[in-house]
Amino acid sequence: MILRADLHTHSYFSDGQLSPTDLVTAAHAAAITHFALTDHDTLAGLPEARRQAEHLGLRLIDGVELSTQWTRATTKRAVSVHIVGLGMTDSAPLEAVLDVQKDIRARRAEAICEKLEKITKKPAWEAVLALAGGRAEGITRGHIAQWMVDAGIVSKMQQAFDRYLGEGKSAHVPLEWLPMADGVKAILASGGQAVLAHPTRNNLTSTALRHLLIDFKAAGGRAIELPAMNEPPATRGMINRLVKEHEFYVSTASDYHGAHMVWNKLGQVPSLAEGQVGVWELLG
Repeated sequence: MILRADLHTHSYFSDGQLSPTDLVTAAHAAAITHFALTDHDTLAGLPEARRQAEHLGLRLIDGVELSTQWTRATTKRAVSVHIVGLGMTDSAPLEAVLDVQKDIRARRAEAICEKLEKITKKPAWEAVLALAGGRAEGITRGHIAQWMVDAGIVSKMQQAFDRYLGEGKSAHVPLEWLPMADGVKAILASGGQAVLAHPTRNNLTSTALRHLLIDFKAAGGRAIELPAMNEPPATRGMINRLVKEHEFYVSTASDYHGAHMVWNKLGQVPSLAEGQVGVWELLG
């Protein structure tokens, strides 16, 4: 059997479209052999995903995408960095962190909605809350962007980020996430492996990215995701060099959210370059 690993996906327990059951079923239909559900700052969808994976005979790896921030020592600038945790065997240390994250996410979402209500003169909170299944701690900016499309404020979700939700825009609320090193520590304490998610999408210079990788490895991170297949060859080349230089394992991931993000297809993941070793080798 050819190994096909998609180790970064989302269900409707965060900002994905599908239920965990439907997501696992789709992964099985796509001939994925190693699959991870990595919802934002929650493990809530894993029991349902595990039941369906066992039914279908699919290798499910417990996962999460943890929101953190990294501060570069020289500039003191805080940057949002997402860490994927894979293969946790004891979720207690991670759950303690996630309880704090849930409160941060809920408060930030409410603050964004308050800003948008003043700007647009339209009620936002209840509709956004409904899009997140009534879970305030599960609200992401994706839910807020979807409400803006539904309310006719923007025509596409990306416009919501470009005009309102992005850094420096009128409805932006600064990040308050835990430090990256603390997020990595919680994943490791739970028996998992920490993977730096989509490293080329953090709006960093190549020099800043190199410093981020150094700090990530010093914190205990051992793997990074390879760039998506639609990223330029030069980007993949840069990551390949950094993987070799810092002796990282690699992860392959679609970051699938649903059919509305046509550029991210379930199971559409990059191939490993010669000499690269998949993070799944660390997961037993």
